[in-house]
Amino acid sequence: MCAYKLSNLIRARFPMIYIPTFEEDRVTKYIKSIATDEKQVKFPREVFTWTETAGLYSDTQKKTISDTTSPCKLLEFIRKYDNDAVFILYDFNVNFGIKGRNIDYNVVRKIRDIIPDLKLGSVRKTVFFIAPTLLIPESLQKEITIFDFPLPTLAEVKTKFNSMLKQNNSVEVDVTDEDRDKLCKAALGLTLQEAESAFALAMVNDGKIDIKDLQIILEEKSQVIKKTGILEFIKSEYSIKDIGGLDNLKNWLLKRNNSWSEQAKRYCIPAPKGVLVTGVPGCGKSLTAKAMSTIWQLPLLRLDFGKVFSGLVGSSEENMRRALATAEAVAPSILWIDEIEKGLSGLGSNGDSGVSSRIFGQFLTWMQEKESPVFVIATANNISNLPPELLRKGRFDEIFFVDLPTLAERKEIFKLHLAKRLKDKEIASEVSGIKDLCDQLAKMTEGFIGSEIEQVVVSALCDAFFENRPLKFEDLEKNISTTVPLSMTQREQILALRAWANVRAVSATKTSNMKDYSKEDNNENVSASRGGRTLDF
Repeated sequence: MCAYKLSNLIRARFPMIYIPTFEEDRVTKYIKSIATDEKQVKFPREVFTWTETAGLYSDTQKKTISDTTSPCKLLEFIRKYDNDAVFILYDFNVNFGIKGRNIDYNVVRKIRDIIPDLKLGSVRKTVFFIAPTLLIPESLQKEITIFDFPLPTLAEVKTKFNSMLKQNNSVEVDVTDEDRDKLCKAALGLTLQEAESAFALAMVNDGKIDIKDLQIILEEKSQVIKKTGILEFIKSEYSIKDIGGLDNLKNWLLKRNNSWSEQAKRYCIPAPKGVLVTGVPGCGKSLTAKAMSTIWQLPLLRLDFGKVFSGLVGSSEENMRRALATAEAVAPSILWIDEIEKGLSGLGSNGDSGVSSRIFGQFLTWMQEKESPVFVIATANNISNLPPELLRKGRFDEIFFVDLPTLAERKEIFKLHLAKRLKDKEIASEVSGIKDLCDQLAKMTEGFIGSEIEQVVVSALCDAFFENRPLKFEDLEKNISTTVPLSMTQREQILALRAWANVRAVSATKTSNMKDYSKEDNNENVSASRGGRTLDF
C-alpha cells in the first residue's frame, strides 16, 4: 500500500515530496526501487542524491556533479536537467529555518521558481526532501506534499534478524519459530538500524540467541522511545492482584484480553479502542493503567501532552504525529494518557494561536480512524475540563467512574498493603492474631481513598520502626484518627463528580460491593448516592 501511494505521487507529477524519517538508507532504497521500476512508475527515472557537504551524486551515472553543493545551484541544475529523474535531498530543511539557522529566502524563492517546470515541463522530475524532522515554510506548504514513511514491518524485521543469524555463524541459536516471532515483535517500533543494534547486543551478551534475550531487546526499545522526549516506556510490575476493588473495570479488561489475536478474528471481534477512567483522585486509576500492561502482556507507553508542545511553528503537530506513529508501530500496545484534562487545558484560548486545538483535533481524528491495535487508557480527575467531543461514543469504548472505596473494597485494600509490608513475622506478631483486623480497619476508614489507606499503613509502620518494636493495632488506629480524608476536604467536588457520572459513566465498582453504602450515605463524609451506572460486566 505504501509503495502504491508513493508511485502514484511520482506518476501524478507531484513536484516535491517531504519524507520525515531517520532512516535515510532505507527510504533511499525504497525510492530507488520504485523510481526505476517500469511497472510502478511507467517511465523509469534516473536517481540523484544530494548533501550540502558532497553535492549532487548521480546513482545512475555513478559520478558526482561538480559545483552543486550550493542549494541555489542545485535547484538550478534540477530546473535545467532534461531527463526523467528523481532527486533525493538530505537535510535540505536546514534552509527552511531551524534552531541556530535562519530561513534562506533566496532558496525558498528559487524553489517556487522551479515548481512550474517540475509540474508542467516536458520531462518528469520529482524532488524528495529527506530529514528527521518536519519543517516547511508557510509559503511552500501548498507546494510540498508530506509522505509518511512507516517504520519497518514485522516481515522486514524478521528478514534483518535472519540475515544477522546467517552472518554470525558463531552465535548459538536456541529459538523456536514462536520465540523468533516474539523477539522480532519486540523490536517493532524501532528503525531497522535500531533493531539491528538491539539484536547485536542480545547476541554478544552471552554468545547466543534465545527467548531470554527478549528483555534485552525491550530495554533497548525503551531507551529509543525515551529519546523521543514525548513517549515514555513504562515497565510495570503491578498485576491485577494489586488492585483493590474496581471489579467492574477489572472484569471488562480481562474479557477483552487477546481481542487482537488471530483467535479473536474468528469471532469477528474488533480490537478495543480504549477507556476513559475518571473519578476521585487517589482511588486506583493510574494503578489500573500500570497493571493493564501486565494483564495483557503488552508494552505500556505514556504520552505526556506537555512535552508535545514546542516553540517552533509546526513542530508541536509533528511531535504528536511522531508519537502516535510510534505507538502504532509497536502495536499491539497500550497508550496511557495520565490526567488528560491538564494536557488539554489550553483548548479554547487564543494564546497559542490555535496549536492546542490542532493537536487535540489531530488526536481525536487518530482515535476515531486508527486501524492498528493501540488501546488508549486515559485518566482524568476534573471532568469539567474535558471537551464534549472527547466523551462521545466512538472515541472510547467505555467511560468508567472510580468512586470512594466501599467497605468491601477498603477491606481488600488493607489486606493488600498489610500483606505487602508485614513480611517479617516478628514485626507482624501483635496484629496477625487480631480477628477480623481488616474488617475493623475498613469500618474505621469510612470515606478514605486508597492512597490514604496505604499511607495509614506506612505511617503506622514508621511509628513502630522509630520505637524498634512490632506493629500494634493502636498505631493503625492513631494514624486513622489523625488523617483528614479527601472526602472531607473536597466534599463538594466529589458530589459534583458523582452527579456527572450518574448519567455519563459506568461504575468501576461491582453492584454487589455497593450494598454497604446504604448506611454510609447518611454520614458527613459520604452524603450522596454513588456515581456511575451500576452495570456488572
